[in-house]
Amino acid sequence: MLANTTAPVYDVAIIGGGHNALVAAAYLAREGVRTIVLERQAHVGGAAVSQHPWPGVDARLSRYSYLVSLLPRRIIDELGLDVTLLRRRYSSYTPDPSDPTRGILIDNADATATAASFARVAASPAEADRFAAFSRRIEPLARALFPTVTEPLRRASEIRQMLGDDALWCDVVEEPLGRMLHESFDDDITRGIALTDGLIGTFARSDDASLRQNRCFLYHVIGGGTGDWDVPVGGMGRVSAELERVAREAGAELRCGTEVTALRPALGTGDASEVCMGAEVVRARLVLSGVGPAVLERLVAAGCAGGAASANGGSSNLTPATVTPEGAQLKVNMLLTRLPRLRDASVSPEAAFAGTFHVNETLTQLDAAYDAAAGGGIPNPLPLEIYCHSLSDPSILGPELRDAGAHTLTLFALHVPHRLVKGKDPDAARDALLSAALRSLDAVLAEPIEGCLATAPDGSPCIEARTTADLEESLGMVGGDIFHGSLSWPWADDDEPLDTAARRWGVGTAHDGVLLCGSGARRGGAVSGIGGHNAAMAALEMLGD
Repeated sequence: MLANTTAPVYDVAIIGGGHNALVAAAYLAREGVRTIVLERQAHVGGAAVSQHPWPGVDARLSRYSYLVSLLPRRIIDELGLDVTLLRRRYSSYTPDPSDPTRGILIDNADATATAASFARVAASPAEADRFAAFSRRIEPLARALFPTVTEPLRRASEIRQMLGDDALWCDVVEEPLGRMLHESFDDDITRGIALTDGLIGTFARSDDASLRQNRCFLYHVIGGGTGDWDVPVGGMGRVSAELERVAREAGAELRCGTEVTALRPALGTGDASEVCMGAEVVRARLVLSGVGPAVLERLVAAGCAGGAASANGGSSNLTPATVTPEGAQLKVNMLLTRLPRLRDASVSPEAAFAGTFHVNETLTQLDAAYDAAAGGGIPNPLPLEIYCHSLSDPSILGPELRDAGAHTLTLFALHVPHRLVKGKDPDAARDALLSAALRSLDAVLAEPIEGCLATAPDGSPCIEARTTADLEESLGMVGGDIFHGSLSWPWADDDEPLDTAARRWGVGTAHDGVLLCGSGARRGGAVSGIGGHNAAMAALEMLGD
């Protein structure tokens, strides 16, 4: 028997208040399901928040996540979210690491200018055509796959048939991504531009046999059915604020400052699970986990240690995580008095920073950076991706900052696995990584970036770095893994059991009454709401049985 039979019973209790949890809560509450969300922090939104990092500075930054691609229009429309997403004119700018006075600017509105930019850098005169052909070749992935992510899981063979291109399926799903990139492009720099989509938050070589890079690549090129990455007007916090609004209006109960310490899953049909917050207990017919699977295991272990049996019938018969999550990134937020000058005088900073600014990201550099980090060292040079939110959406800055020409920069460093900071002095490790990132960036600028930093009223520079250790500490992400573990293919194997609602929707766990609703769900990852939507659909089926 479970320990507490007098605690209030909800239909659904959701552990964690990230954006996926809010999506699930909104869908459930709209159907009259009595739902409670339990969030450790003083606010909901998880990593999808906007904050003022520097006291006295009127700049509201998307502190952790920054762009939107995988949030389906279906969720926006069904929940009635007042969210505006802006399409960026420029896809990317990539300085040539061997000669930063030239670079490739991919202009979505001007194919002729893009071709001329390729011609200035690429050794092959046909490289621009190859890049365009590669983009056209992978477009069917988005068209075929994205509509399925808010439906019950399709089988792999069905997705393959829908795609209608066995060669593309083999290149993306069966062979390491690096092979396709070597065959598609002649130039190392072009291969690197494409490879970066497979390495955001993912620690892998281009030829990694695990295909981690392939799965990451797939999620980065299917968003919205086009693969475009958009800027949320008002910052990422606007997305979470809208989700909070619709969840509350639907009747969901949102409790912040409430840390879940243990979970005792129900023993069988008709029983309630117990969610423990210290001595306080909430009982629920179903539990949705917005925290990562590794955190969920810890909570269940704590519940079992308190005397409850597990859903598998033993006192502690848990299914352990096969791999401890490990994030692989550094996030740096900056406020600048102005954009820095480039060594490439043919491209304006306003164009270069309006898309994704790639630094030291040729395929060879990316694989070398992986090797260096796998050996325990900080890559030199450190591969970087940079975004300027304020060029697309100046509303995140106060009027005085806008009038003065200030801008935000978000720097995202690749191949910075958690092992480089784990167990080390957090300040020293952070400083070392930040120094490496700034050195890498300065190599392609005509002036040091530090000379463009704004200062706070106390005289400190407006720059902050967030390591995987910082994410683990502040957001509870084990290993600072933004995906809560390795990404999975967004379909079911042909022989995989799909005999329950939880399995059909890709949200099941080892416990019948506990579902994943966060990034750890089958089609989780990024700011998408997909995990929350699918968990809610599974829960509605289960509650209706």
